Amino acid sequence: MNDILTLSCGRIQGTATDICTFKGIPYASPPVGDLRWKAPQPVASWAGVRDATRYGFDPVQVPGPSLQGPKVDEDCLTLNVWAPADAAGQNLPVMVWLYGGGFTVGSASEARYDGSVLAREGVLVVGVNYRLGVLGFAAHPELSRESPQGVSGNYGLLDQIAALRWVQENIAAFGGDPGCVTLFGESAGGGCVSALLTSPLAHGLFHRAILQSPGSFRPLFRLADAEAVGAKLLGPDITALRRMRADDLLALTGVFAAGARGLTAPRVLRPIVDGYSVVKEERAAYDDGTALTLPMIIGSNTDEGSFFLGGMALKTVSDYRAYVEANFGDDAAEALALYPANSDADIVPRWCDIFGDTQFALGVRGIAERNAAREPRTFRYLFSHRPGGREAPPTHTDELRFMFGTLPANATAADIDTSKAMRGAWARFAETGDPNGGGLPQWQRYTASADPHLNFGVPLAAGSGWRRKELDFLERWFTSRG
Repeated sequence: MNDILTLSCGRIQGTATDICTFKGIPYASPPVGDLRWKAPQPVASWAGVRDATRYGFDPVQVPGPSLQGPKVDEDCLTLNVWAPADAAGQNLPVMVWLYGGGFTVGSASEARYDGSVLAREGVLVVGVNYRLGVLGFAAHPELSRESPQGVSGNYGLLDQIAALRWVQENIAAFGGDPGCVTLFGESAGGGCVSALLTSPLAHGLFHRAILQSPGSFRPLFRLADAEAVGAKLLGPDITALRRMRADDLLALTGVFAAGARGLTAPRVLRPIVDGYSVVKEERAAYDDGTALTLPMIIGSNTDEGSFFLGGMALKTVSDYRAYVEANFGDDAAEALALYPANSDADIVPRWCDIFGDTQFALGVRGIAERNAAREPRTFRYLFSHRPGGREAPPTHTDELRFMFGTLPANATAADIDTSKAMRGAWARFAETGDPNGGGLPQWQRYTASADPHLNFGVPLAAGSGWRRKELDFLERWFTSRG
C-alpha cells in the first residue's frame, strides 16, 4: 500500500512498513467554541497532503503516562488506522475499537491499543477518539433547548457514530470492506458498543460486535434527570460555560463523578436515554427485539472487581452490610447470602465479587442470552489467564494487551500463546462471524440453557454456568425493577 492515500476530505501520508499506519486523521470538525456540546459536524477538506504519522490530541482528561498524543485538547475527534501493507484492493475485515476508561479517561493513542500486531492477522484496525467526561456526556436543559432534536448529553456516543460513518465512506481507500465492520470495545467502550446496538442512528454502520467487560444492563439516566444534574452542577449560563477553558471544565468532571459508586443506581457522565440516540433502556431494547442482533463475542475476566478497590471505602462487616442493604433494599438478605462477609477479612473479596457481577458479568450474560435468542452466532468467553504467571487472577482490563498483542517484554510463553489464540479468534470472527478454528477448542455457540463459554486460561478449555447462582439473583432483581 502507498503511504499516501486520498480520502473524502483530502490526502494523507502515513508510515509504510509491513503494516501501514495512519494516525490523527480527523473524522469531524474540532468540537470547540460554539461547537462545544454539539453533535459532531463534518470535517472541512484540506489542501495538500496531511501528515498522518503522529497521533492527534488526546481527549480532555487528567494527563497520564499511558497517553501518547502530544497533549490533551478538545480538538480530539481523530482516529488511527493500521492496515497490512498488501491490503490495497483486498476488502479486508475492519475492526473499529472503542476504548474504556469510565467515560472520563482513555484515548486511542494508548500504547496497549496499538493495532499493528492485530492487523497482522489480516484485518484493518481503527482506533477512535471520542469526547469524555463533562465535555462528552453532560446534559443540560439549555443545551437541549438549542438542539434540533431537543436533547443533550451522549456527545461521545454521537462522536462514535460519526466515526463509523467515516469508516463507511473512507475505509475502502485503506483496503477495508465497509460491509464487514466489527465494532469492539472494553468497559466503557464495551458499554458504548451495547448502546450503539440499541441506537437507530447506528443501524447499518457495523455488522458484528465484540463486547469485552461491558458496563451494561444497569439502569440509565433519563434525559430529564440528567439535565437536572447538569443544571445543578454546571449552572444556568451555557454561553459562559462555552467560554471556559477546557481545564476548568475538567475539574467539573470530578464533581459529577464524586461519591461512592453504587451497585444498582444509574451513573452520570455516561450514555443516557435521550429518546434520540438512545431510545430506551438496553434491557428493554434487547427484550423487545429493537436492538440490533448481530454475530457477537462477549465476555469478562474472572476478578473484575479488584481493579476498582481504590474506590472501596468499606472497613467493617457492618459497613459492608449497610452498603448491600442500601443497594438491594428488601432483598439484601438474599444478596448477603450469596455474597457473605462474616468477618472484616471477607469484605474485600466479597465486595470484588458483587461489584464485578453487578457492573460487568450481569450484562455479559444478559446480552448473550438475548442476542443468542435471535442470532445463533453468539459466543461468550471468560478470561482467566494470569498475566506473567502471577498469583492473582486477571482483573478488569487485563485481557487488553493479549487481545491486541501488545505484551510486555517479559511476557511468558503462556502469555504469548494466550495472546496468539485470542488475536486469531477475534480476527476470524471479524472475517466470518465465527471465532472457531486455529487450533482453539470448540467454542460453542451460546444458549441460555447451557450457558457455555470458552475459557481463555491455561489451558484453553470449554466451560459453562460461570457464577450462575449469583447472576440468576441479579437478573431477577434488575428485571423486577424494569
